[in-house]
Amino acid sequence: MTAITPTAQTVPVIPAVPATAATAAANASQNSMTASDFMQLLVAQLQNQDPSQPMDSSQMVQQTTELGMMQEMTSMQSTSSSALTYQAQAAAADLIGKTISYTDTSGAAASGIVTGASFSGSSPTVSVNGTTVALSGVLGVTQTPSA
Repeated sequence: MTAITPTAQTVPVIPAVPATAATAAANASQNSMTASDFMQLLVAQLQNQDPSQPMDSSQMVQQTTELGMMQEMTSMQSTSSSALTYQAQAAAADLIGKTISYTDTSGAAASGIVTGASFSGSSPTVSVNGTTVALSGVLGVTQTPSA
C-alpha cells in the first residue's frame, strides 16, 4: 500500500457558478468520498500522527461509525428510488383497459381508454387514443364498462 504524505499545496479558489441538475449530480459524484478514500485517509492519519499525542480511539470509532452510517443511507436512498420507480411502473400498467381523464397538450380536458404503457422515459407514460399521457398528468381513473 502506498503511503499518503501530506503536502502543502495552494488550491485555487473557483468562483461559484449556478449549476444545473446534471452538473450538480456530476459534481456530487466527483466530490463524494468512497469507503476506500475514507480508509486511505484514516491510515494516513494514523501513520502521520504525533507519537506523543496518539489519535483518540473514540474519535476513530466515531469516524468509522459515520462511514458506516453514510454507506447505509446511500444504500437506503438507492433502494427507495428503485421502489418508487417500480411502483410508478406498476401503477401505469394497472391503468391498461381503464378509462382515464387527463389534460391534453392544448390544455383541454380529455378522456379515453388506456391501451398501453411505456417505461422508456424518465417516468412512465400511458397511451390513450394514440396520445401519450404522462402518468403524472392523469387526473382521474374509472373502471371501463364491459361491452
